[in-house]
Amino acid sequence: MKKRYRIILLTAVSLLLLTLASGLLFQNETNVRDDSSARVRNIEQQPRILEGSREKRPHMVEINNVEQGYKLKNRLDNQAEVTHFHHNEHETSHYYDHEAAVDFTKEPTRQELKQITTDINGKVLKQRDSTYIFKSSTLETREMLDYFNRRPNVSFAEPHYILMQNDISMPNDQLYQERYQWNLPAIGTEQGWEISRGTEDIKIAIVDTGVDLDHPDLENRLVDGYNVIEDSDNPDDDNGHGTHVAGIIASETNNREGTAGVTWYNQIMPVKAMGAKGYGTTFDIAKGIVWAVDHGADVINLSLGNYQESNVLKQAIRYAFKKDVVLIAAAGNDSSNQPSFPSAYPEVLSVSAIDYDGKRASFSNYGDYVDIAAPGVYIPSTYYQKQYAALSGTSMAAPHVSGLAGLIKSANPDLSNKEVMSIIQKSAIDLGRKGKDIEFGNGLIDVNQALEDAQESKSVRGRIRENLGILR
Repeated sequence: MKKRYRIILLTAVSLLLLTLASGLLFQNETNVRDDSSARVRNIEQQPRILEGSREKRPHMVEINNVEQGYKLKNRLDNQAEVTHFHHNEHETSHYYDHEAAVDFTKEPTRQELKQITTDINGKVLKQRDSTYIFKSSTLETREMLDYFNRRPNVSFAEPHYILMQNDISMPNDQLYQERYQWNLPAIGTEQGWEISRGTEDIKIAIVDTGVDLDHPDLENRLVDGYNVIEDSDNPDDDNGHGTHVAGIIASETNNREGTAGVTWYNQIMPVKAMGAKGYGTTFDIAKGIVWAVDHGADVINLSLGNYQESNVLKQAIRYAFKKDVVLIAAAGNDSSNQPSFPSAYPEVLSVSAIDYDGKRASFSNYGDYVDIAAPGVYIPSTYYQKQYAALSGTSMAAPHVSGLAGLIKSANPDLSNKEVMSIIQKSAIDLGRKGKDIEFGNGLIDVNQALEDAQESKSVRGRIRENLGILR
């Protein structure tokens, strides 16, 4: 009997070590690497919270052309002679009011130009070939366009638009703009967003400690969830781990505060299966997985595990896989090659962690069961009680992959879970030894390449269907 209790205790401790992040913000990484007892003490400490005030954070002397671009847009929005209009909720265009760009079918004579400038009470600002920029002292742009469109000699008339530098449409979230989020550019997320930013139809479940339901960077991204422990519909986070995982995937992007998520629009399904101390039972976790599947989850993130196989957990994993759900799990944080579950199940993508230099993070588990790698060192994200924190661990690496799975399913909803998993692995950037290896699996996830592959797959399927239609 004592032996059985000892095994149960060891299993609980293993799960605790895996589910909580191994590194804290600005903490010396050698504490985690060299001494297992120090690692346990570090886990028990509270993560350093990123201060809400810019002045209280480390000063960074950098030229950020993207941030300057957003500041320019703000200035233009409030400049008297500039007008903007919305194409949709996110994108706007600007143009100079009281001005118009006009192209003539035939070069106007000096007399015609004099008549035009008199009619609009204005002047010619610029001219190139048959195209003129006119400015009026009294007419607004709309009135000028009405005037020119009534003239027979006009090829077109349009507003005098303002163009700005546009390397890529990057989010304006504060911690992203200040380059705290090294992790997203490292995996090609910015380029990938040009292909897909996710859709609300694809839901990503997080079976974890819950999610802070009132966090300003998450509250608009949540669908109804479940509290397995209390058998209630209140999966609020009382630990912080689940909220941090959720933010990596789906912190509301481009809202000028906090952090940016891997996805802009995919929704999060919070499932609380672990308690305030950061661990839970295989039964509760399995129940949470099944609940998520039955309530429409397309992807499930499992930043948890231990080293003992469980039939209860295995049944839930197989149930989810047969229902075409993509399953992603953290490999573990003990720098061990001991297989961790559910990560080591063949139906699950197992994720190891890399650091800033593209090396396996000192704490990351490794082994033949590792399928893929993602950033996992000092990852800024949301934290419970409406805070932000930077944590380290394979728990932080896994949600990068879950977010990518959500983007792939958004770009091509017809893909099966097997196809999504295959795209993630085949599109990865090879690290370490050539080919698949025990540290990085198939390599570092490449968001842009994966989405290009998903889009190509969609195009191929479309051509096949078109050809089948012709044959019929």
